[in-house]
Amino acid sequence: MNKDFNKFMSQLAETNATLDFYTDFSKIRENVRSIEIKLNTLNYLIGKSDLAAAVKELWDNDKRVFSILDILIATRQDQHKKYLDDMGKAHLVHELLSGYEGVMKFLNETGLTDVLKNKNIKNLVDYVFGVEAGLDTHARKNRSGDITELLLHRILTANGIEHRMEVYSHEYPVLQKALGADEKRFDFVIETKRCTYLIEVNFYNGGGSKPNEVARAYRELSPIVNKVDGFEFVWVTDGQGWNSARNKLEEAYNEIDRMYNFESLGGFLEDVKGELK
Repeated sequence: MNKDFNKFMSQLAETNATLDFYTDFSKIRENVRSIEIKLNTLNYLIGKSDLAAAVKELWDNDKRVFSILDILIATRQDQHKKYLDDMGKAHLVHELLSGYEGVMKFLNETGLTDVLKNKNIKNLVDYVFGVEAGLDTHARKNRSGDITELLLHRILTANGIEHRMEVYSHEYPVLQKALGADEKRFDFVIETKRCTYLIEVNFYNGGGSKPNEVARAYRELSPIVNKVDGFEFVWVTDGQGWNSARNKLEEAYNEIDRMYNFESLGGFLEDVKGELK
């Protein structure tokens, strides 16, 4: 198999993001639905000129509705989250929400009192939907790995290649013996008449230490897998983040027989399809 590292680098993709990567609306809808009754109850406060009296009325009726106030300032409920008082002393935010005076302090000092009085928010359910959409941007990093795996899954499916996802090494005792005490989870497994391919897939938009660590780990893993009769290791990786870890990637590229990006993956797919006949 002819390998050209410079060509490999020139093929690295700028992004792995599909349009559904940017916002997970199904998760947002579920997060809002779980607190919707409380939000609708808190809607009572919108436009009240005497907010303190309205809060007291709600507090006496059902104090539990105030447990979700922190989402109104775009933060998650966290028992360890703290704030500083005027003397510079730290206190737990959730303790504020356990009493009427604390709730009023929270509303007044976060600025929510004026927002509610002035009707800057028309409906808290709609408002929190927007807040959740904003908070969801922080989850994109975690979704990056998921969408890369989904991309490979779609490619394999489109090519009629049967495969399994998230397969643990203990399913293959001879492989597990070679790996020793370390149990390994492979992103994909493809079984052909010739061998079983154990596949790892990832994508790096940025640099940092992670790509270097992964390259080193797979350089060590590949020969262990390939020495076990009937198994081959495959690494599919992509992304412009490799430009800042070029040296480590080149070392891995020269040592791992089956290493591809998404543009060069076609050769591997043809090999697999030939072995499935």
